[in-house]
Amino acid sequence: MNAIGSLNESPLHAALKERYRRPGDLVEAPLRGFVADLLRGDQLIEIQTCGLTSLGKKLDHLLDHHPIRVVHPIAAETWILKLDSQGQRLSRRKSPRRGIAADVCSELVAYPSLLSHPNFVLEVALVQVEEVRQPDRSVRRRQGWRVQERRLIAVVETVELGAPEALLGLLPAGLPDPFDTADLAKALGRTRHLAQQVAYCLRESGAVQVEGRGRGGIVYRLPGGRALLPDQPARKAK
Repeated sequence: MNAIGSLNESPLHAALKERYRRPGDLVEAPLRGFVADLLRGDQLIEIQTCGLTSLGKKLDHLLDHHPIRVVHPIAAETWILKLDSQGQRLSRRKSPRRGIAADVCSELVAYPSLLSHPNFVLEVALVQVEEVRQPDRSVRRRQGWRVQERRLIAVVETVELGAPEALLGLLPAGLPDPFDTADLAKALGRTRHLAQQVAYCLRESGAVQVEGRGRGGIVYRLPGGRALLPDQPARKAK
C-alpha cells in the first residue's frame, strides 16, 4: 500500500487529521491499494501538508471512483520556537511571514484542471503554526537552524475550492478588470512569480478569459466584468 503511515506522520498532519475526523470515520483506511487518511462512507479526506504533486498517483487511481477532499494548510501566522541541542527553550517569536489563500496556487499549478472534476474539492486551511527549530551545523539556510517539526496552534479560516469559478474568491478587492500579472501581484502584495501561478490556474481552469496581450504580458478579463476603483483605469489589450 502507498502511504506514509501514522508512525511517520508529522505533528501538523496528525493534528489536522484529528481536527477533521468525525465519529464513524475510518482512520488510515486501506482502499484499492492505497491508504486514506480518513474514509467517511465513500468519501476520502486527505490531509496534504506537503506538495500536491505527491498525491498524483492516488488521485489518478481513486478520483473517478470516490469523492476526494484534499485539505492543504497554509501558515497564515507562524511562531518560531528555538530549542537548544538538549531540547531546552531558547526563544519564541512571531515570524513576519503571513500566508494567504492564493498561495495554494503554487501547488495547484500542477493540476489546475482538477477543479473541474466533480469528485474533487480542495480545502485551503489557513492556520497558525509553531515551527520548532534546533541547531544543526550541516544546515546552511536559517543560519544553522533545522526545522524539526511544525505544530498546529489553530485553524483560522478555511476556503473551499470545488469548482474553477471558486478561484475568483482568491482575488483581492480592487483588482482592475482587465488585469495582468503585474496588477495581480500588486493587489495580492506578493511576487510576480506567484501572480503568474495564480493567473495560470485561473486561465487553465477556465475561471477567467484571455483578453489579449499588453506590454506587461497576457491580459485577463473576469467573467461578467467587475467595477474598478476610481484610480484604477481599465487596462486595454494590444
